[in-house]
Amino acid sequence: MKTNKNRWLIALSAIAIHLSIGAAYAYSVYTNPIRDTMGWSATGITFSFTIMMALAGIAAAFFGTFVERNGPRKSAILAAILFSAGQAGAGAAIALDSLVLFIFTYGFLSGLGMGLGYIAPVSTLVKWFPDRRGLATGMAVLGFGAGALITAPVAASLIETVGLTWTFYSLGLAYFLFMILGASYIAPPPEGYMPEGMQKDVDSGKKKVKKDLMQLTAKEAVKTKHFWMLWSIMLINVTAGIMMISVASPMAQEVVGLSAAGAAAMVGIMGIFNGGGRLAWAALSDYIGRPAIFVTFFILQLIAFITLPNITNILLFQTLIFVVVSCYGGGFSNLPAYIGDLFGTKQLGAIHGFLLTTWSLGGILGPLMVSQIREITQSYIPVFYVFTALIFLALIIAVFLQLDIKKVQQKQKDHQREQQTA
Repeated sequence: MKTNKNRWLIALSAIAIHLSIGAAYAYSVYTNPIRDTMGWSATGITFSFTIMMALAGIAAAFFGTFVERNGPRKSAILAAILFSAGQAGAGAAIALDSLVLFIFTYGFLSGLGMGLGYIAPVSTLVKWFPDRRGLATGMAVLGFGAGALITAPVAASLIETVGLTWTFYSLGLAYFLFMILGASYIAPPPEGYMPEGMQKDVDSGKKKVKKDLMQLTAKEAVKTKHFWMLWSIMLINVTAGIMMISVASPMAQEVVGLSAAGAAAMVGIMGIFNGGGRLAWAALSDYIGRPAIFVTFFILQLIAFITLPNITNILLFQTLIFVVVSCYGGGFSNLPAYIGDLFGTKQLGAIHGFLLTTWSLGGILGPLMVSQIREITQSYIPVFYVFTALIFLALIIAVFLQLDIKKVQQKQKDHQREQQTA
């Protein structure tokens, strides 16, 4: 089916939106300058970031139906308004010396914009890339991971030259322009769209269109066991990843004696694995399938968590941490494509939103669990044992989900044969 839109420019539009909202992960750049300039408490400054991250997952679930009803363009425009208002509003809060206003703008408004901006383009991208769903969503989510890498040095330089207030004003405007630019081009494909090369292969019989397991609405999907199995493995994957991200530096220094400078370098490399894992794992999933990818995630993480307590080699310790972080990023990039495979694309945005509640919950559970275990035992070693058990549970669920999908597919094939012979 012909269209005047270029699907690679649609992907670029999605990346522009995700790069902007992903910039929020550069928050640590602002922490010390805000504390030193304003004299606000560290707890209050950190609380705004916590609010934003918790709201992002909840907003994704809340806005899922809004995206399906109003389309990606209107959704992305609203996300641009909310997110950029939150960022620029943080500058006004600093100018007015109001921590409450800062929490409302940077925390509440940006959190709503981030959640909506995250899901708005993804369901559309899946529909534009029926042949390479994993790669498409991987590109967008890579943009989300890379946002902080670009913003951190820019924000640090702006703070030095124009001060905090104008840094937030300038970045807020930049995010708005990037997101509006992305929103202006993004649009869903025509019904039944296939890219030209794929269409030719299908017409000639070289390629068969891989059918989604089912075509369900969001209300129907949440009543299935497949939804809750996917929700459970995502929750464990997110919890493990955010746990590792939250304490990687002190953990590496305590367990294997990595220097503070070495730990700082390791955290930077983790960002590369988080972002790169999103694209690499998603692209690989187009060849081996999403169920196999998630099983691979948990096999690798199981090996990592079993091995970590017994390691003294600094390089090996860091390598295993990078593996866990890459699986964390890969989980997010594979999720939309997995949803499409299981439930179809009819209401993918809404289902994606519901599953992203694991982002909020995992963001709370991961840091909470590791801090509590470390406080009670005075060691990070028991953390590895607890997460070994959780990852093993996730592996069992992922394997059963994979087997159940194959069983349903076989039933569908048998039913099709019966109809053909009837």
